[in-house]
Amino acid sequence: MRLSTLGLRHFRNLRSQDLEVPAEGVALVGDNAQGKSNFLEAIYYLETLRSFRGARDEQMVAFGEDVFRIVGTTEADRDEEHRGTQVAAAFQKKGKRKKVTIDGSEPDRLGDALGHLSAVIFSPADVDLVSGGPAERRRFLDIVLSLNQPGYLTALQQYRTSLQRRNASLKAGDPASLVAVWNDGLVRAGAAVIAARHGWVTARCASFGEYYRRVSDGATARMTYRSSVPLSDEVDEESAAAAFRDALSSSGERERRMGVTVVGPHRDDVRLQLEGEESDLDLRDYGSGGQKRTAALALRLVEAQTIRDRRSRKPLILLDDVFAELDGGRSERILELMDSEDTGQVVLTAPKDSDVRLRGDRLPRWRIRAGEICT
Repeated sequence: MRLSTLGLRHFRNLRSQDLEVPAEGVALVGDNAQGKSNFLEAIYYLETLRSFRGARDEQMVAFGEDVFRIVGTTEADRDEEHRGTQVAAAFQKKGKRKKVTIDGSEPDRLGDALGHLSAVIFSPADVDLVSGGPAERRRFLDIVLSLNQPGYLTALQQYRTSLQRRNASLKAGDPASLVAVWNDGLVRAGAAVIAARHGWVTARCASFGEYYRRVSDGATARMTYRSSVPLSDEVDEESAAAAFRDALSSSGERERRMGVTVVGPHRDDVRLQLEGEESDLDLRDYGSGGQKRTAALALRLVEAQTIRDRRSRKPLILLDDVFAELDGGRSERILELMDSEDTGQVVLTAPKDSDVRLRGDRLPRWRIRAGEICT
């Protein structure tokens, strides 16, 4: 799947224009603060309907304007059976209204509009996936699974609704019998979330380790799912539900004392560790800057692999000046690795031509200055 056209209207500092994107991709070259990251943000917005930088929709409307609009058209690669799609997303500050259409029609649910670009974003901020708290890694899992596993987003939304209502009951000091009213919905949706997350991490842990080894030139690392609910070795929705229900039963006193639900997927984490001869070290606490960036890159490469496996599509790769903070050895190895991966179109940003190293002269150059893109 590749992006063939992109229309921009009042998004960030980008000039309103219509662009034809080359089949192989493009390198957007320009000085800092000219809008390079905004360009990638606009493309990725069509994949997830949210900013990869955590910005609110109203923050992405250009100064002095009330509405931004992005329109992208995709085409299938020659070896893919999927047809092309037009995805359009707009946000109006007045009333905070978001409108999304797929081939001109509004989907019944916003979640049905996710994932039509099959894009993966690589950003220097990805290091927060490793150095940040558990919420960063849960968010990563939730995005990957919402885009690639049918039913996951619905289960996650149902879990969050039940959790919010149960926490409100706990905070109000309701008797245990009233708090327990929300248990069935919480357990049913939470078990689906836990089983999906655990299944993805278990299935992809070997790939994560291999990507890490190849980029680090021999060092090894692993990822495991760390649940606040005691899980057995074989995890499915039924066993996760039973374990979750038991954990809720045994945490009643702590919940009443703290006024919140203290176990469940909202308290879970993905543990990333360096493997050593004597013991494994947590990358968050003991990893160097280079080791953390390597682990973050490995996570993104596993995300791209998931798209290939789950959607039978070559992922659109978006690279936001990711090699700037890597040492020479790691840069060369990640370049070799990404060139050997079965990826599709590449759109990358760089401050100068000499920094465009992935796919070399095969990528056309565009220039950007003060938000205006010259093709």
